[in-house]
Amino acid sequence: MARLNVNPTRMELNKLKKRIKVARRGHKLLKDKRDELMKKFIKIVKENKTMREKMEEMIKKAHDSFIIARAIMPFENLEEALMIPKKSVQLNLGNENIMSVNVPKFLVDEVTTDDGNIYPYGLHSTSGELDGAIYNLTEVLPIMLKLAELEKTTQLMAREIEKTRRRVNALEYVMIPQLQETIKYIAMKLDENERGNTTRLMKVKDMMLEEQRT
Repeated sequence: MARLNVNPTRMELNKLKKRIKVARRGHKLLKDKRDELMKKFIKIVKENKTMREKMEEMIKKAHDSFIIARAIMPFENLEEALMIPKKSVQLNLGNENIMSVNVPKFLVDEVTTDDGNIYPYGLHSTSGELDGAIYNLTEVLPIMLKLAELEKTTQLMAREIEKTRRRVNALEYVMIPQLQETIKYIAMKLDENERGNTTRLMKVKDMMLEEQRT
């Protein structure tokens, strides 16, 4: 591992010791964040799978009901029944912070001309299959929006997990080993200098003693 290009001084050694202390603490915090993100990510992925299966089942029911209604009712009557919707929705976008990741939250405001009645037609002129299709589609809308939230949340969290993983690896396999190697190098150089100074002092002392004898 290549060491940092610094002067082998005691001041630099103290700076590097502080840096490696901060790096190790940052490494631990990032690892904890990565692990917690992974736990939340797995939980959301499982919820996403369940929600998708539920949505697909409800859409299939609605589609099957529409096919039967289309076979029973004349096309003109079906088109007329669905021409003017009884309900409209307004979608508002919010957000939620999960482990420093801003994820979307969809808020739906429903506007209806008749509370409790979701059918935009008279029941006497339509089939029960059409009623079932309208009901299933009305019920599936919140699930579709929740699924959209979960899908986007998993994408954003996967991106954050990858970014955190790269930072953890950079600290663990690059920065901390470099700092360790540099600290070791400076400590070795300082020890060499100290031994050299001690040797010189001993030589000077021997020379002074020799001069005193003569």
